[in-house]
This record gives sequence, C-alpha cells and structure tokens, in this order.
Amino acid sequence: GRVDMSLGNKQREFTRAVAKLIEWAYENGYELTFGDAYRDPRLHGEVGEKEGYGHAKSAHKKRLAVDFNLFKDGRYLTTTEQHRPLGEYWVTLHEDATWGGTFKDGNHYSFRYQGVA
Repeated sequence: GRVDMSLGNKQREFTRAVAKLIEWAYENGYELTFGDAYRDPRLHGEVGEKEGYGHAKSAHKKRLAVDFNLFKDGRYLTTTEQHRPLGEYWVTLHEDATWGGTFKDGNHYSFRYQGVA
C-alpha cells in the first residue's frame, strides 16, 4: 500500500466512499438515515479516553466512521446480516474500508487509520 496519508486526506476519501455507499444502497432498494457519525471529544473524550458510550479509540472521533439506519420496503432492518450486502460493497471501495459486521456491529462503516477501525 501507499504511505499513510494525512488524517484530513483520509477523511475526505472516507466521505467520498460514504457517498458511493449511499448511492449503491438506494440503487439496490435500500434507504438510509444517519446514525452516529462524528463523536465530539468534548462529549466522548479525546482519542484514547472513554467518556460516554463507544470505544475509547473509536474511528468516529476521527471522522472516519458512520453508523447507518437501514430500511427496505418501509421496514427498519436491524441485524448485522441484513447489512451484509452493504458491508460487502463497502469493503470494495477503499483499501482501508472496514465493515463493522466483522465484529457484530453491522451498521458501522469505517476506515482504518493508525491501527484503529
């Protein structure tokens, strides 16, 4: 792979990949609403600190993760397995793309950065 890029560049690539995921979802009969995206360190602690919910080193704190609420045919889909088609597409979009379904968090889509996904 290439040399690890700056956080700002990685955030911009992540946002572009999220746009592709959203488009793919709608083209395939799904609908989405945003769940958790950015977790402000003033509420959740700096990276490495745990305050409130979530992992201390969460990629959400680096603007490199988003959780989606998934819908199909007007039904709210909540299981990791129901997110699998999106997760399988997501990991094709970028070498750092990580799907939370690999650790039972199916609605979580992130980029690895400095060892954290």
